[in-house]
Amino acid sequence: MADRPSGGSIKITPPRALAVAALFGALAGWLIVAAANSFDLVAPQVPWTAPVGLFLIAALVGVIAYSTHQRIHVRRQRIEPQRAVAFLVLGKASALAGALVAGGYLTYALMFITRLEAVAPRDRVIKSVVATVAGVVLVVAGLLLERACRVPKSDDDEEVEDAEA
Repeated sequence: MADRPSGGSIKITPPRALAVAALFGALAGWLIVAAANSFDLVAPQVPWTAPVGLFLIAALVGVIAYSTHQRIHVRRQRIEPQRAVAFLVLGKASALAGALVAGGYLTYALMFITRLEAVAPRDRVIKSVVATVAGVVLVVAGLLLERACRVPKSDDDEEVEDAEA
């Protein structure tokens, strides 16, 4: 007998996965500063392109989430299965990457928070905090895209649930 694929579903990214990604990002942010200090190197500067790029990606994912929500939930149009899966994966990846980046930049900023009187550490803190906010915005946009890909219950499904109750 040939194995048929099950009609399973993909779960929305749980908060625990986002927390683990943020912790791994925090570990990476801490390791960068610790390694630079242990080798007597200057910690790297954070360029403005990092938070700006994150905000642009978050905006793109947000626009895709909005248009997908409008198409599936408001206008009740069908979407190609491959496109829906691709959007779902994009949402999941965006949420996890945003959490990873936010955790990393937040820890990086906290490593320099006690040295705000100097220009370079202050610059690192400001840009890292902006990048942290951009990472959180990316998480939100990714989660919204995941939720936009949910298939709405049809009237037939609701009638079956009412009959079973």
